[in-house]
Amino acid sequence: MLHLKQINKIFNEGTLDEKIALDSINLSLEKGDFVTIIGSNGAGKSTVMNVISGVLPPDTGIVEIEGKDVTALPEYKRSKLIGRVFQDPMAGTAPSMTIEENLAMAYSRNKKRGFGTAVTKKRRDFFKESLESLHLGLEDRMNAKVGMLSGGERQALSLLMATFTEPSILLLDEHTAALDPSRAELITNLTREIVSKYELTTLMVTHNMQQALDLGNRLIMMDKGQIILSVDEEKKKELTIEKLMSEFQRIRGEQMANDRALLNA
Repeated sequence: MLHLKQINKIFNEGTLDEKIALDSINLSLEKGDFVTIIGSNGAGKSTVMNVISGVLPPDTGIVEIEGKDVTALPEYKRSKLIGRVFQDPMAGTAPSMTIEENLAMAYSRNKKRGFGTAVTKKRRDFFKESLESLHLGLEDRMNAKVGMLSGGERQALSLLMATFTEPSILLLDEHTAALDPSRAELITNLTREIVSKYELTTLMVTHNMQQALDLGNRLIMMDKGQIILSVDEEKKKELTIEKLMSEFQRIRGEQMANDRALLNA
């Protein structure tokens, strides 16, 4: 479904500010895999997301989605295959447009040109039914401007918009990090429900180690642009935060104290 082959990315190459963002990354997700990614700041987590989505081109390597090489495909063309939810609740939606208009825009993402964003009764009924699944009452506020919604409501809407067209790949980039605990729990539960319902192939970046353990069937840890730990489904079931940190300490040694604070941020 998703294959990254020998992906390398260097920022400011040849200067004093040179940084190796991704170093020979190999990663494969099969259909229905839900992989959580953890790692300290600067580990390369968001860079992986940006390379997959087409925001950044890799310096070398290949990105494949559904068996097709999309390495040279621009972001707007990959958007038909990829749904993405960002950390910032203000991203991913158009605040000056209504809930209904935002949903119509997302719905037309993977449709042929010419369908436009016109909302028929059938489509409006579909939007309302989809909103009802969020249990936030947004189905009764479809003409409200998205900019008037709370952060949690906007993030729930962003999650819905990214998934109800059932994309090939769903990217969740610390999508609960900016929310208060109760709203973060709401979005986490919605994520679990939606990914399970549509059997979406999902890659989720998080700093919350418990969330990384609770969600998904696989876990990877990144550091300095490399995947330093990969945990399959069976081993993940047995993991605890302490066991994960112990493994992290084995790999990283002396830097454990600082990294524990970063990983739990």
